[in-house]
Order: sequence, then C-alpha cells, then structure tokens
Amino acid sequence: EENGHQNKRLKSDADEEDAEDQNKKTPKRKIVLLMAYSGKGYHGMQRNVGSSQFKTIEDDLVSALVQSGCIPENHGEDMKKMSFQRCARTDKGVSAAGQIVSLKVRLIDDILEKINNHLPSHIRILGLKRVTGGFNSKNKCDARTYSYMLPTFAFAHKDHDVQEELYRLDTETLGRVNQLLACYKGTHNFHNFTSQKGPRDPSAKRYIMEMYCGEPFVRENMEFAVIQVKGQSFMMHQIRKMIGLVIAIVKGYAAESIMERSWGEEKVDVPKAPGLGLVLEKVHFEKYNRRFGNDGLHEPLEWTEEEEKIAVFKEQYIYPTIINTEREEKSMANWLNTLPIHDFNSSAVEMQTNNKNSKKSSDLEGSDGCGDDSD
Repeated sequence: EENGHQNKRLKSDADEEDAEDQNKKTPKRKIVLLMAYSGKGYHGMQRNVGSSQFKTIEDDLVSALVQSGCIPENHGEDMKKMSFQRCARTDKGVSAAGQIVSLKVRLIDDILEKINNHLPSHIRILGLKRVTGGFNSKNKCDARTYSYMLPTFAFAHKDHDVQEELYRLDTETLGRVNQLLACYKGTHNFHNFTSQKGPRDPSAKRYIMEMYCGEPFVRENMEFAVIQVKGQSFMMHQIRKMIGLVIAIVKGYAAESIMERSWGEEKVDVPKAPGLGLVLEKVHFEKYNRRFGNDGLHEPLEWTEEEEKIAVFKEQYIYPTIINTEREEKSMANWLNTLPIHDFNSSAVEMQTNNKNSKKSSDLEGSDGCGDDSD
C-alpha cells in the first residue's frame, strides 16, 4: 500500500514534468543553432559544470535557453538531457563567427529573438534549422574553417628596423607567405604542431584542404591580414603553430627546409603564435547535406541568408576586439621577441640534451592554452 502511494506520488510528479516538458503546442525538436561570439574574457566554448570561476560561452547560452523557455531548468543542469553537442571546442579567448550547436528544444514562437534577449550583445544566435533526430554536430562535421587575423609587421624580416604602425606588407612578401602556407595542403604528420602526440601516433596525421593569406587592410592606422585554413579537424595549438612556423621562416629565423623536417619523426621546436586573432569561421556538413539536404524534409546546413548578419557581427564585435587588444597588449609584438630563443637547427639528439632550455623557451612563449583550436 505504501508503495502504491509512493508510485502515485512519483507518477503525479512525472506527469507534472511531462506536462511542462511535452506541451502539445511545443513538442521538442532536434535543431542546430548558428552562433557567433567574441571569446575575450571567456575560458572557451565548452561548459565546465561545477567550475563556475571559469566562465564559458555555453554558461551564457544555457542560461538564455532556460530563461527563454526553450528548455526546462533541469536540462540546463544536465546537458545530455537535451542531446547537446558543440561542433568545436574553441579555447580560451577564441571567437567564432559560425559555430554550430545541436540540441533538442521546444520550438516556441520568436525563438531566436527570445534567446538573444537573454544573451549579452557579444554572443548572438544568428540562425536555426531543423535536423534529423540522430544528428550530432560534432560527429557529422566534415571540416572546419578557421581564420587568424594578425598585424602584417609580423612578416617583416628580422634584420629590418620596423615601425609597427608604418609597416605595409609588399606583394613579394605576401607571395612568399602564401607559397609557404600552401605547403601545408594535403595530409601531413603534425606531431610537432601539438603537445602529447608522438611521431607514430596515427591521430597526428591531419588533412588540410586549403590555407592562404588574404590581401592586407588598414584598421586604426595599423595594417592587418587574415589567414584562412580549412581542414578536416585540428589538434590543440595546431593552427597557431602552423602560423608560428611560417612567421619564423619569413622573418629569417628558420630555414624553409624546417617545414619538411617537422613532418618527419624528429622532434622540431615549432613556435606557437598568440591565441588572439583565431576565429572559428565556418563548419562544413557536406556529407549530411548530400544525404538529407534535398530529401524534402530537411534543409541543407548552409547559411547563405545569414552571411550578412555574420559579416556585421564580425565588424562590430570580433575585429574591434582583436585590433584593440593587439594595440593595448601588444601580444604579437611581444611574441615576436621570443622567436630568437627557439633553436630551429637542432637535431633530435640535441633537442633531448637541450630539453631544459626548450622548456624555458616554451614558458617564455606563454603556453597558457589561450585560444586553441582543439576538436
């Protein structure tokens, strides 16, 4: 009898929750949200439940989803309940113009407006699409495109005395930069471009589809350029080290041959460019789109209609943050001063004997995990 009462009580509690959760007018549906955010001041995208001192983008997002009535409060505490998945774990300080998250929500009226009303202005939901029930934004993603915005004085040769604000990148140097960036295309062993992966670890092999530097432009009297890179997936610090090595070669600190050597088994000291400037631009779902994009039930995961909103957000929140932080904190200029410390000529044997020195140099280079592109 006691059990009977308890069952009834549990049933009535469950009924109340069901009524709240599965309101006939707003059943839960699997969707993806297109997100843009400026990552400054955040410890990355991914939520660390129980670690409130390190604020993440997902903390603000989940709070907005609960407050807008898209998800019940208990789903905010346990994100598995809404099948939440992000496409890329952007790290500390990294921004995004085209992050995608997948989750189950109630499709309430004016859903985007209501979620955005509960978000700070530097985090925006720019689009929403319905997807298949089993869709997982991380697993279904074929490729990711990142950009890296940097002041062009980073490419000035070390023997030239350069005034940062007056420096302008010439066509010849830009050509050299692009020639080096193009060498990354294809499949290579990137064990030297991340930590904790050995030369024979199969997961260190990564496929790069394209990498190039665009035409420079002037903002706030300083010239900048944007490097774009598209790859299947990236390891922690990989993009920053790929760019760091190209800068070291163009500046004359390292020989061009070091690039080829870095893909071999020997340990090579590859410098890591600052995290500021790294932006997750776009995530690609080519296979999903081919299979479901034209089945009459689902939309392809393309965001052409949102492109203008993305461009406006970048101009308003992402680029000014990068430019102002660079001018105030001089992260690139300070990092460039550490390049002479690196020993680009040492062999694996010398590297082992100089291990203590290389550890010191990596400390100087500031390995705080800021702004990585780990997936």
